[in-house]
Amino acid sequence: MTLLKTSFAAAVLGLGLAATAPAAEPAPAERANAIAFKFYAKEAAKPANLFFSPYSLHSAFAMAYEGAKGPTAAQIAAVFSFPPQAKSLRASVKSLSDGLDAAAKGAQLLQANAFWADQDYKFLPAYTGALTRHYKAEAKPANFKTAAEVSRRAINAWAEERTKGRITGLFPEGALNALTRLVLVNAVYFKGNWASPFAKGLTGEADFTRGDGQKIKVQMMGFSGTRDLEYGETENFQLVRLPYAGGSLAMLVALPKDGKKLADAAAGLSAARLAEMRAVLAEQKTKVFLPRFSFGSGFDLNGPLAEIGMPLAFTDAADFSGMDGTRRLYIQRAVHKAFVEVNEEGTEAAAATGIAMGVKSANFGFALLRADRPFLFLIEDVKSGLVLFMGKVEDPNSKE
Repeated sequence: MTLLKTSFAAAVLGLGLAATAPAAEPAPAERANAIAFKFYAKEAAKPANLFFSPYSLHSAFAMAYEGAKGPTAAQIAAVFSFPPQAKSLRASVKSLSDGLDAAAKGAQLLQANAFWADQDYKFLPAYTGALTRHYKAEAKPANFKTAAEVSRRAINAWAEERTKGRITGLFPEGALNALTRLVLVNAVYFKGNWASPFAKGLTGEADFTRGDGQKIKVQMMGFSGTRDLEYGETENFQLVRLPYAGGSLAMLVALPKDGKKLADAAAGLSAARLAEMRAVLAEQKTKVFLPRFSFGSGFDLNGPLAEIGMPLAFTDAADFSGMDGTRRLYIQRAVHKAFVEVNEEGTEAAAATGIAMGVKSANFGFALLRADRPFLFLIEDVKSGLVLFMGKVEDPNSKE
């Protein structure tokens, strides 16, 4: 498993994009966060818990983008905010990698990339070399033509190992077949302790009102007294930032104000809205009540990403000729799984993204935030602004 010192994107060679660089180049974290708000808007409409890693999605699709060309590359770049020039992309991902290495001080923050190429299929050495050189991706052999199920189990075992057992069954049975030629996988694992842990003796049963109005009993955590925390309020949210020990990683909890539904409060969530939310935070004595929760989310990405703006990659019109020199490949199946557990000590989170290429055929004199209703949360690097994980809690008792 590789500590997050590695670059998760590489040179974009020969894409032939017509777009020119904007006057003001987006910050690296702004680019990496682009998928966060698009994907959240797409998936948050479902009445269930939601958790995913924008960082993992960005990482895995950067490897696919490496081999994309023409309109296919342009669509992927638009959805993920990848810069068209290799030099800009490399500088951006290096900045993120270096920043996350510092941010993870005192926590476990691990990333690994790998690819499985069919043993009988000819890929361009420039493409596979870029994966190993710029992404530090492990190169693995596979026999998809006659042993796709064996390869699937090996890929899933790799992802499970790299996420310390938290991500299992990344690719479901039947997801890979004799037409699969390449599988790209990114895995991310995080475990951090709160800078100010919740008091275990104060955790107790409390009411939580779900989005549908039903009251359920949850295990609600609390502090003994107050803490000096960054707290703020906008028109729609109460906000508190809970730092992890050591570096600059923190959880930002966004609780809709009384009378507001999470769906309405979070409508139109964007980089600009997040910046406004962060801007109102100021240190003050704060009392926090937060439910314990632990759940996982799984996604088939083909449909959502196509609807967000990159349909070509999943069709016979796809152009991934930067991988093999032909236009035979397309994204056969893209999947993402994520897990989060929040308790008195801290947070454990993991995610993996897999992309199979196939041939065509979340006033008391002190602030009070009581998360007793659905809420949004992000695990972010306070220094750079990068959103590492993002989710919402609709039902703390649910495991999905």
